[in-house]
This record gives sequence, C-alpha cells and structure tokens, in this order.
Amino acid sequence: MATDILTSRSVVRDYIALAKPRIVVLLAFTALGGMFLASGGAPDPMLTLVVLVGGSMAAGGANALNHILDRDIDERMARTRNRPMVRGAVGVGAAVWFGIALNAIAFAMLTVFANSLSAVLTLSATLFYVFVYTKSLKRTTTQNIVIGGAAGAIPPVVAWAAVTGGIGMPAVVMFAIVFLWTPPHFWALALLLKDDYADAGVPMLPVVAGVEATKVSILRYSWVLVASTLLLPATGAAGLVYLVGAAILGLVFVYYAHRLMRLPDLQGAKAAYLYSLAYLGLLFLLIIVDSVAPGL
Repeated sequence: MATDILTSRSVVRDYIALAKPRIVVLLAFTALGGMFLASGGAPDPMLTLVVLVGGSMAAGGANALNHILDRDIDERMARTRNRPMVRGAVGVGAAVWFGIALNAIAFAMLTVFANSLSAVLTLSATLFYVFVYTKSLKRTTTQNIVIGGAAGAIPPVVAWAAVTGGIGMPAVVMFAIVFLWTPPHFWALALLLKDDYADAGVPMLPVVAGVEATKVSILRYSWVLVASTLLLPATGAAGLVYLVGAAILGLVFVYYAHRLMRLPDLQGAKAAYLYSLAYLGLLFLLIIVDSVAPGL
C-alpha cells in the first residue's frame, strides 16, 4: 500500500513537471495584471478564475508537448536530463494526450465562460509555441527566443479580450512588454547555460555569436523594453503609480544590463537573470496596484 502511494505521488509529480509550473505561474500573473487593467480595477472573480485556470492549463499543456519534442535535446543537457520524458517516466503517447487534453479543456472553458476570442488566442499561443518555436525556430536560428517569445506574451492579451471582448491598444502594449522582456531575460540564462546549449547543438545566441555579442544584445533590448513599458500610460489605461514605478524598475533593469557589459566573462549574468524574473512580476504588480488606485 505504501509503495503504491509513493508510486502514485511520483507519477503526479512527473505530470506536474511536464507542465513546468514555475513558468506557468509567471504567465498567469501577467494575465492577472491584464484582467485588472482591462477592468479598470478589481475584475470579476469568476471570470478571473476562468482566465487564470484556463490559461494555466493551456500553458501547461503546451509545455508538456514541448517536453516531447525536446526530449533529445534535454537528454544532452545537464540541466534537463532528469526531466520525465528523458527518464522514460511518462510515455510519449501519454504526454501527447495530457498536453492535448489540457488545451482542449482550456479552450472549452474559455469559450463557454469567457468568449471565443480569448479561447482562440490561447490556443494560438500553444500552437505557435509548439510548432513554430519548439519544432522549428529553436533548432535553426539564434533569433529563436526573439520570435518564439510571442507565445509567452499572449496571456495579458487573452485577459484583456476576456474582459472587453476585443484587443485594445493597452493589450498591444502589454504584449510588446512581455515580448521585448523575453530576449534579455532568456539570453542572460543562456549565458549561464551556453556550454549546455553547445553540447545539445541548440544555436542560442551565446553559442553562435559569443558572450560579448550577447551582452550587447541584452543591453539594447533592455533599453527598448524600458521604453515600451512607458507607453502604457499614453494609452490612458495606466496612471502615475505605474509610470513612476515602471521608470524605477526599468532603470534598475538597465543597470544590471550595463553591469553585465562591464564585468568580465559571465560575471553578472546570474544577477541579471534573477532580476529579470523579479522585474516582470513587479511590473505587472504595479499594473494591478495602479488599476485599483485610479485617482493617482
């Protein structure tokens, strides 16, 4: 009996790992920010639950399908060789059905309880992530994460669509923010893992262009990212709280990018990567706070 329980728990953990929950949480938080912004304050609790659960299920399903397609790469990388698909803990067929089922449920949930636009956008993000980024771009170009970042930028747009029934300029700006955040965030991580990516034959920017060229690209994208965040108040959807906070967070982001440029080799890459994670969460927290403080 005890062995069966331990086995069941292990299977559950493996399926959870397929969904990459840490990534899903950050994506869901950007969707939550989009819900507050679109609502001009606290959004409807039930609609919020639908968007967050549906979006998280779709993202988890997309990640499961990513695990299947990337299992040969994951096997050659120290960071990923213990993933369930590599260990054979989850079969390919089971993982395929798991990924498809999560997306089918998410699509139905969003269609019925939100609207068809939010459902179509969510499904489109999954298809783009799996077939465009994972299956094609990741293995062929240094711009893989630049173009592929579009999939991760969809959640706040889905949130806006769920609330308003359309896609407004604030949603486009939020998309741009996450889209432009992805390259400097991921390239900082890629600097730390460049040997892993080289061993796996993945043409990440540090592997193909080198460390210094990657640092330059991170700095350039950082400035463009910060500029994009300051566009949100111009749409009329965000106010002074967001503007001041975004400017401060952006200056710190650029500071870490400049620091990475000044320090030799890979020094500063981990700090830049960790701050980039905190940055996106704090930025969307500002959106939430600003939305419930419309007078500021």
